[in-house]
Amino acid sequence: SILLLSAMLFSFSGCGKTAKRADEKQTTEKKDDKNEKKMTIADVDLNDPDLEEKWKKEPRYGTKLVFAYNGGLCTSGLGIAQVKGFLAKQGLEAEIKNIPNAMDAIGTGKADANTDHISTSVVPAVNGVNAVFTRAAQTGCKSLYVLKDSPYQKTSDLIGKSIAIHDAIGGSDHNITLRFLARDKIDYTKIKFKVIENAATIQALQNGEVEASMFSDQFAQKFVDQGILRPIRSITFDDDFKEEPCCTLILNKTFVEQNPITAAKLVEAHKEASNWIEDNKYDAAKLMKANNWGSGDIESDYKFLQTYNFKVTDEQMEKTLNQVINDYKEFGIITKDVSTQDILN
Repeated sequence: SILLLSAMLFSFSGCGKTAKRADEKQTTEKKDDKNEKKMTIADVDLNDPDLEEKWKKEPRYGTKLVFAYNGGLCTSGLGIAQVKGFLAKQGLEAEIKNIPNAMDAIGTGKADANTDHISTSVVPAVNGVNAVFTRAAQTGCKSLYVLKDSPYQKTSDLIGKSIAIHDAIGGSDHNITLRFLARDKIDYTKIKFKVIENAATIQALQNGEVEASMFSDQFAQKFVDQGILRPIRSITFDDDFKEEPCCTLILNKTFVEQNPITAAKLVEAHKEASNWIEDNKYDAAKLMKANNWGSGDIESDYKFLQTYNFKVTDEQMEKTLNQVINDYKEFGIITKDVSTQDILN
């Protein structure tokens, strides 16, 4: 029947046959042309002499980008990219907004980019939030603290005790603590977690409601200086965590797919900003203060910037993500039914 159909098709007049082939060729050319125009962020060559003309075809060409940034030290790459002119160098302009739930804003397209903890963003990204990780941001910035005069010296001393966290179960503090416990071969089900506001946690420690707490190092430092707190585990200072990137640059996935050149330029600006911060940390601390970011104390911010590595590599990022994904599978936070490589992809 296939042969018969073929014979019937080719029994049309010469004119019809030619017209049909011309149509087919035209359709193929349109498809090929369409395929040629489809570019991904990985295809972008920022040194392409024709890049400007290609860029003009993108929906977001010439529009102002929206960055979700709360003024934090460790996530300062986007802010520095704007005020130091690295965005302008790429022909970009942005508006910075302090958005409480940045991951939701990224997923819904209310923000184009933000920098956030891997521990916060991996689970939403795996579970379908419309976001993509584009590069590592920096290392460090959180530790597990106890009262200075408490008997607790290591994580195993907290078995049967309570740890305060400041975001939800499954959020950054919780997930980092789980990784501490897993690395120390402690059954995390033997630890209780309590969600307590940052400001109320010192009192909760002092009245025995909890025995330990996750804090950003920046928040905890004044209590360390006052002799109230001391760290017992840290992603900033401990040898088995300090080389891991803690944060990643996150972009709205649809934005990246529809605007690969814009996205590539944004990533390059962030990279340049990160490199500048790493090489100019005191100037970065002054710039943070000038823009009402950070703590407002240049010396203190400089001290903390020195504990972060802003030149963390993509190779370190990939290694860390592999480890985090495998850890989260063990914790039951993300599904074991999908391979780590597929999740990473």
